[in-house]
Amino acid sequence: MESMGDVLHLLVILSLLETGKAKVGDFKAAGATAPGDIIIGGLFSIHEGVEDSPNISAPHVSQCVRFNTDGFTQALAMIHAVESANRSPVLTALGISLGYRIHDSCSDVTTALRPKRWSDQSTARVNTSNPSSPIMAVIGASSSEISISVARQFNLKLIPQISYASTAIILSDKNRFPAFLRTVSSDLYQTRAMVQLLSDSKWTWVGMITTDGDYGLSALDSFVSQATASGICVAFKEILPNSLTSPDGESAISQAAATLKLNPNVKVVVSFAKPTQMMYLYQKLRGAWSGLGERVWVASDSWSSSKEVLGEMDLPDIGNVVGFSFKRGNLAPFHHYLMNLININDVIGNNSFLKEFYSLPNRSENSGVLSPAEILLHNSFVFNVEMAVSAIAHAVTDICSKKDCKTPGTVQPWEVLGALKDSCFELEGKSYCFDKKGDINLGYDVTLWRSVRGVINVHDVVAEYHPLNNSFSYTMHCVPVQDVVSVCSPSCEPGKFKKTAEGQHTCCYECINCTENHYSNNTDMDQCLSCDTKTEWSLEGSSGCTHKTLEFFSWQDGFAVVLLVLAALGIVLVLLVGALFLHHHQTPVVKAAGGPFSQLILLSLVGSFVSAVFFVGHPSSLQCKVRQVLFGLSFTLCVSCILVKSLKILLAFQLNPDLKDVLRRLYQPYAIICLCMALQVLTCTLWLVLQSPQEKATVFTTTVLAECDEGSQVAFGVMLGYIAVLALVCFSCAFKGRKLPQKYNEARFITFSMLLYLMSWVIFVPIYVTTSGKYLPAVEMVVILISNYGILSCHFFPKCYIILFKKDHNTKSAFLKNVYEYSRKGITDSSSRPTWPTSGEITERQIQIKLL
Repeated sequence: MESMGDVLHLLVILSLLETGKAKVGDFKAAGATAPGDIIIGGLFSIHEGVEDSPNISAPHVSQCVRFNTDGFTQALAMIHAVESANRSPVLTALGISLGYRIHDSCSDVTTALRPKRWSDQSTARVNTSNPSSPIMAVIGASSSEISISVARQFNLKLIPQISYASTAIILSDKNRFPAFLRTVSSDLYQTRAMVQLLSDSKWTWVGMITTDGDYGLSALDSFVSQATASGICVAFKEILPNSLTSPDGESAISQAAATLKLNPNVKVVVSFAKPTQMMYLYQKLRGAWSGLGERVWVASDSWSSSKEVLGEMDLPDIGNVVGFSFKRGNLAPFHHYLMNLININDVIGNNSFLKEFYSLPNRSENSGVLSPAEILLHNSFVFNVEMAVSAIAHAVTDICSKKDCKTPGTVQPWEVLGALKDSCFELEGKSYCFDKKGDINLGYDVTLWRSVRGVINVHDVVAEYHPLNNSFSYTMHCVPVQDVVSVCSPSCEPGKFKKTAEGQHTCCYECINCTENHYSNNTDMDQCLSCDTKTEWSLEGSSGCTHKTLEFFSWQDGFAVVLLVLAALGIVLVLLVGALFLHHHQTPVVKAAGGPFSQLILLSLVGSFVSAVFFVGHPSSLQCKVRQVLFGLSFTLCVSCILVKSLKILLAFQLNPDLKDVLRRLYQPYAIICLCMALQVLTCTLWLVLQSPQEKATVFTTTVLAECDEGSQVAFGVMLGYIAVLALVCFSCAFKGRKLPQKYNEARFITFSMLLYLMSWVIFVPIYVTTSGKYLPAVEMVVILISNYGILSCHFFPKCYIILFKKDHNTKSAFLKNVYEYSRKGITDSSSRPTWPTSGEITERQIQIKLL
């Protein structure tokens, strides 16, 4: 780029010695001029190019060819704006006027550099009253390539240059182009708007066509970088040479056409090409490919308003064109100017461009039934040219209100540049300012080309782009393009994720199902999200997670209801038995059952039945602690009382004097109960302090089991084992007295109850160890109920039967008689005389001791 700039700079110095002799037909000098105190230069593409000169052997001036109506319209817009400014009250009050000198760039960089230096005062002018007036500012050029080239010349003396159509991003660099300004947005905003449109339309697989120049290449870089950041892939990039007459022009067009044919699934093509390039491309594709009309062409401002690209084709032949164009102001005054332009003879005299336009031999063929004014109204940069002139007029007003501008040399170009940057101007009642990059960013109109009865309308605005928030406001529906799908791969539905092969575009991928416990809840997700495996789960290919079912031995469970009913029934029975025993506490049956100790046993059974209730429901840490400790202490108290009864029986019927004395000294009922309870209390306390039971959630694939972790399994085993040891001692003591009198058969009942308890807990241990799930608490609950009902049935129900239905047996005499008969039978049947006393030895006092 730097070497190119040096060459262009050298061309400026060597070639700007004479005015270029551009020719079309019989017209030689091309230009439009008007006198004034402040002269404004103009640079417009009045022609579309220059004639081919393949064999150049000496310096020469190339002739401009193909009259460009758009460029000519822009030049007329400048003339109209200058004349309007001269009629304004502000300039009239200051007594100054604006003049202009307009040159034709012929859409060629070299030709744009041919006019004598813009600061050279010896340039001949037609009817210029003040030939020595220098140019204070320049309006132009249209293309970014030409603007970049001539800007280097203007930078030498800081002559302000205001472009009305150059949008290259590089021109915003004030270090390289300090004197450049423009009334249009940078391509940075245009590419950003295009990317946003593609994103809104879900077009992620697009092609791109651009030109080989600063404008096209900078637009390409900006678009690709922003598109990539937005997840849009560029399937192909075709770069066309600036001049189609170059040796590689035809091959580049052919290559672009071949690329389009090879990518039929690319339904959207973004183009920053020139109108002539698009016209040749469409002609190349015409008839060679039936899929041409299925595409959507996103046109940049360079050709979005140029329906000439269609040539002899109709709009359905190429598809749909969505164009980005700059906002258009009120063109009514300019329209009126054009309608009366043909009658202004002196304007025609100073405007060779206008003469050429009215003298074109094929103008009537090109224009059809349209008048010259109607043809010119289709240009989209008229308002931008008017803005440039208004900015300069306002800057000149600011300067000339402080000094005399009529004296030559009073005003310098850099003063005008400073005034342009420091102030705002008004046009049609709105205020406009150049930003720090020298741009005026108004946003864009989004147009959709329509064909109505063969007439193409390229100015049908369907949306407006707002650069401040990077959004669109739609004025009407874009029905023709709403159903267009341009993607490399179809969208991955929820439950799948995109897997891109190495080396491929990110838009080309496979859709893979999410694995178990993973999900994707949107389309086109790059990866699946993980479920919270503690509380959620999902199957393969899921679009969401399912909450795991919380399982526990709930109150609604049928089995739990049955066990709860049995526990409640047990509590009721215990309370009824307790009430019955209290009512008959003086009777022999109640005394034989243990007297006050029977009430302790019943109280412990209530606690044991209550502990069973804590095995149902959602477990909590408190519930886990209470249920085991309450059962352990309650049943320990129960077995301790039964142990005291067993020792009492053993003492009462033990006839060995020596052993009987020992047992009598050791027999301290309350001390024994307290000692047994103290050991269990110590065990439970250590259990709760060191490693207590806690709530625990066991996670499975689709469920979460809420259960109790018993904490220390050793403490749990010691607690149950201790009760088992007490029960075994009770069983041993009671077993020795199993042959006692029938009406005093307490030992037999104790034996049966302890045997039932031991058997149930022996069975419980392997079942508990091998069982898992929500019914594990039910196993222990069943064993507790069996134990409780065993003691209740064996110890208390027979007594209740005697109290209620055998009242004659519940007397002291009946018991004494039964014991006496049992004792005599024992003496008669015994072969060992010392074992039982003689009948004379069994006095009433001894029987009472035995009974009580």
